[in-house]
Parts: sequence; structure tokens; C-alpha cells
Amino acid sequence: MTEKKTQTMKPATAAQKLGILLEAAPEEFQSAPISRTELAALEANPPEWLLELRANGPHPKQVVAAKLGVSISGLVRGKVTEPLTTAEILALLQQPPSWLVTERATQFEVREEQIRVKDRDAERARKTAHIARQAAQNEKAGNRR
Repeated sequence: MTEKKTQTMKPATAAQKLGILLEAAPEEFQSAPISRTELAALEANPPEWLLELRANGPHPKQVVAAKLGVSISGLVRGKVTEPLTTAEILALLQQPPSWLVTERATQFEVREEQIRVKDRDAERARKTAHIARQAAQNEKAGNRR
């Protein structure tokens, strides 16, 4: 009988799953693989350092982008290449530079288009299913004769 090996992940993967910047985490978190059990424990009962990082940052680019309501590409176009703190993000939101206004409008348009395409595809699927049901009913009715 073989013993089941515990699955682990690199600290960078665990940090990404936790939504934190790896470089800002404590050294013991950065230096050793994290098991799925340990990750679940951190998510269920976050230690003070994790709460602090999530609340105040510095935040990784995917979190910064989400908080600003833009894409990661939008951050790059806005020349935001370094992690930002919550205070820096709030300052940008309170007095948005022109690049941020433009990128938020672009992101809004992208989301609207995604909704439109999803609705269109759902309508097409509904029509296709309706036609298939009708064909099955017609075939069934033809077999009764």
C-alpha cells in the first residue's frame, strides 16, 4: 500500500490564489512549498499578515486592475508597472488621470459586448433547441400514422 503524497504548490501560485503580492508576504511563506491543506487553512482563518496585505497592499497587478475597473493591459497602457497600495488605488479613483478614465470606459464597452454576445448565443441556443424539439415531435407524429 502506497502512501498518498501531499499536493503542494509554489509560493507564487499560492500567493496568486490568495490575491497577494508574493514579495510582500513573510519570508516563511515565500521560501517553502504550500500544501492545499495549508492554503485552505490560510483562506479559512487568515493570519494577521494576510489580512493586512489584502486590506492595504501592496497589491499584485490583477488585484490593482480589478480595483480600478480596468484590464491588466489597461494598466500597462497607463504605465502602471509597480504594485500599488490601497491608498494609491483610492487616490487614483478619487482623481482619475485621463488614461484611467479612458481604460474604464473601454472596459465597460468590453463588458457590454460580452453580455451582448452571451445573450445572442443563448437566444441562438434556445432557437436551435426549439427547432430540434419540433423536429422530434414531427417525427414522432409521423411514426404514429
